Amino acid sequence: MVFEAKWITTSMNTGDVCPVFRKDWSITKPVRKAELIITALGVYEAVLNGSRVSEDVLMPGWTSYDKRLQYQKYDITELVEKENSLMVTVGKGWFSSPMPGWVESEDKDRRKNRPRGILSEIHLYLEDGSEEIISTDHSWKWGESGIRFSEIYDGEYCDGSFVTKQWKQTEEFQWSYDILIPQEGEPIREMERISAKEIFYTPSGELVVDFGQEVTGYVEISLDAQAGDKVRILHGEVLDKHGNFYNANYRSAKAELHYICKDGKQTWHPRLTFFGFRYIKLVQFPIKPELSQFAAVSVYSKIRRTGHIYCSDPELNHLFSNIFWGQKGNFLDVPTDCPQRDERLGWTGDAQVFVKAASYNFDVEKFFCKWLRDLAADQREDGSVGQVIPDYLPEGSPSAAWGDAAVICPWQIYLTYGNKRVLEQQFESMKKWVDYITKVTKTQYLWTGGEHFGDWLGLDAPSGSYKGSSREDFIASAFYANSVRLVTKAGKVLGEDITEYEILYKNIVKTFQRTYPVCHTQTEYVLAIYFELTETPQKFADQLAELIKKDGSQIRTGFVGTPYILHVLSEYGYARLAYTLFLRREYPSWLYSVRKGATTIWEHWDGIMENGDFWDTAMNSFNHYAYGAVADWIYEKAAGIQLLEEAPGFEKVRIEPQADYRIGWLEASIDTKHGRICSRWTNEDRGIKYEIETAVDAEIIINKEKYIVRPGCYTFWKDKHSK
Repeated sequence: MVFEAKWITTSMNTGDVCPVFRKDWSITKPVRKAELIITALGVYEAVLNGSRVSEDVLMPGWTSYDKRLQYQKYDITELVEKENSLMVTVGKGWFSSPMPGWVESEDKDRRKNRPRGILSEIHLYLEDGSEEIISTDHSWKWGESGIRFSEIYDGEYCDGSFVTKQWKQTEEFQWSYDILIPQEGEPIREMERISAKEIFYTPSGELVVDFGQEVTGYVEISLDAQAGDKVRILHGEVLDKHGNFYNANYRSAKAELHYICKDGKQTWHPRLTFFGFRYIKLVQFPIKPELSQFAAVSVYSKIRRTGHIYCSDPELNHLFSNIFWGQKGNFLDVPTDCPQRDERLGWTGDAQVFVKAASYNFDVEKFFCKWLRDLAADQREDGSVGQVIPDYLPEGSPSAAWGDAAVICPWQIYLTYGNKRVLEQQFESMKKWVDYITKVTKTQYLWTGGEHFGDWLGLDAPSGSYKGSSREDFIASAFYANSVRLVTKAGKVLGEDITEYEILYKNIVKTFQRTYPVCHTQTEYVLAIYFELTETPQKFADQLAELIKKDGSQIRTGFVGTPYILHVLSEYGYARLAYTLFLRREYPSWLYSVRKGATTIWEHWDGIMENGDFWDTAMNSFNHYAYGAVADWIYEKAAGIQLLEEAPGFEKVRIEPQADYRIGWLEASIDTKHGRICSRWTNEDRGIKYEIETAVDAEIIINKEKYIVRPGCYTFWKDKHSK
């Protein structure tokens, strides 16, 4: 699109106050249709004649702003009147808030000091066939808004009684038009409203509201107050072991709301920021609070749920709920690590370990395609990929299993949705990543000499380390091999000449096998088997199983090994051991946090320890989706719904469920582009009953018996005495 509009900003620095831009105009001829095209440097809320122009919030979303900035197009026909006033309030958002909170750098200072402004065109299509365009230019006005402060981390301060009295002329300024792109990602919306469950005083006398569920978004309050009455709210995820309000794990993020009331009945929520929270602390509230006065508004990208998992075990169902809520809370335009503390960044490692589960749980094709374009845009000249995308840590070293998101994510999105467009879009980026490794490694056909996160938060880590005990060069070389393998697969799909990468892959595998004939940790075994890097996978699986039993039948893996460990066990004859790990209630386990009251997935298995103490304030998120990757094992192994590479997008499917007597019944389903696929098994007196529903041709394997079936519903039995 070619814009006639000019970038406009305020004529003076407004500091923390959010400016509001204004355009008044009259309609002199009948209007057939009216459209608003708009974007901002910052996040904006556009209101025409007192009504929001759309349901979208926090627009224009978060992209690699220096290279890609989305604009939105809204039909405003129904809002247009004879006399019109458009108001656009702009906050710092991700654009110029001080992100990340714990780093001081030149790049952060540069971003903090970027100007806020807007670019907009109002297109009026008249009944007589003519068109009028009202574009941003120096004729627009600006003033201070009632939002006196707004940042991603620290929250929002709003004066509800504030009236803009002084309107000043805007200034045009130079900013790129080349970076402008139409909306690519899913819009950000208010998706659910959760009523307050309880209001109580803590042992230390704090007044706290509990919503019963951790969400990402903001609280909405309704009250009857007098002008000048004040509301002050703090956000938190958990209570401490004494039952007191706690949010020290937010680190430097204040996560605070201030609201100065106007006179009378009013409903208010912040408009240009968000929080991760389950509890709010009412530091100031002018009247006696009641449950009906509070709602938690869940905000995330408008992704459609496609996966469902249920079973007979209430605690497992709670875990499944936590996984879905963890994804929703961290899929706010970018796949973030957490939504609450002074971070909220698009960590590449978290995204790649969870992308498969994410794509089964929700339709995230559009969501990931947009984020991957940002990854390619922010990819460095040497082909390396930052630790986070958008790259707000440009000084950070590239890491194995993090940068590999450049390859793993597009390949998985292609498999799940069957649209090779994502491979076409990302293929050059995929190659650049593996080419980077090839250039910088200290050892040909391995990746050595780099600086990596290792098996992040591995439970076998030596004292004082977050990285686990798996060898970093082992992990890096394994992911190098896997990414080269996926590049060759993607190249074949696209009809590219990938001879060079096929030869490279064979050499990597041979060198890996010579260099690492034995494994030392659970994660090393898992990677060698899952990435097909050993000539003796069954032997390695047997050794892995023995090691797990020696470790007390518990996982010792971190971010790198955990997503694959149950898959490996189930694939090589240890399904029962996989279930033992999955069903474990004690620390460390998926169900430990459930028993501690979690409503999302935790960053640490023991974010709250057995004695009620917290793991640490330095890095202890209670909404961190990575370990929720276990969901893809539930779909693929427990329920048995398996993608076929030769039939991407679930065009055909293999269904090979692995039941366990410790669960009465389990059901999983995925709504694919070709229809619903559902697998259910039930432990009954006469044996195990399998019920399969498939919308596509399927290969069903029950008790090693194979059945080729057409779309339909099928029932099978496995006698309890059969083997």
